[in-house]
Amino acid sequence: MAEKIVKEHKDRRLDWGKVRSREEIISCFHDGQIIAVGGQAGCNAPWRLIDCLMDSGAKHLTIYSIDCHDPGIGIGKLIRAGRVDRMVTTHMGTNPEASQRMLSGEMQVELAPMGSFIERVRCGGAGLGGVLTKTGLGTVVEEGKQVITVKGERYLLEEALHADVAITRARRADLIGNLAYRGTGTASHPIMATAADLSIVECDLLCDVAEIAPDEVRVPGVYIDMILA
Repeated sequence: MAEKIVKEHKDRRLDWGKVRSREEIISCFHDGQIIAVGGQAGCNAPWRLIDCLMDSGAKHLTIYSIDCHDPGIGIGKLIRAGRVDRMVTTHMGTNPEASQRMLSGEMQVELAPMGSFIERVRCGGAGLGGVLTKTGLGTVVEEGKQVITVKGERYLLEEALHADVAITRARRADLIGNLAYRGTGTASHPIMATAADLSIVECDLLCDVAEIAPDEVRVPGVYIDMILA
């Protein structure tokens, strides 16, 4: 019986939709890419996809992420290995190694208010040029940015963030890439997953088509290119 089940799975491999092998995913990463990473404070981060990125050997990366994870963990692995040239992030307090690299000039860092950061990523996924916000006016956040006046009110133009590759995590994914999440594990994943030319997701549970109810889908499969199950 077991051999029959294995054979049936092999015969169905062409029906596995967007599921890809680890080797296929590793081959997608290259030097100089912009990588958007979902998650927050290490919560439900795409650990396996970050390991794929590590194993690819890609360097001179730009990372978009809410934070830098902990030293030597997740994004912290990439930072410790000297593979990250630039980060756009909202918080570095959990990773002293990242802070040291920023202070020494080894890694360029653009710190952004979290709300503005998420809106910029959302705009990148929606094909918009940016968002107007009052957050940061009169502070160092304003330096070098365009100020636009609308009906007598001043706003900062925060330009959209769009990546070459997004690596995110979902609780459930079906074979065509519809994604569902659970609780705080949702974090920034749904927004990050939409804001890249190539969107790769790892999932805890791989489902067949129609196993995820339409009203549970947070990211439609049209945004997702590859699944690491």
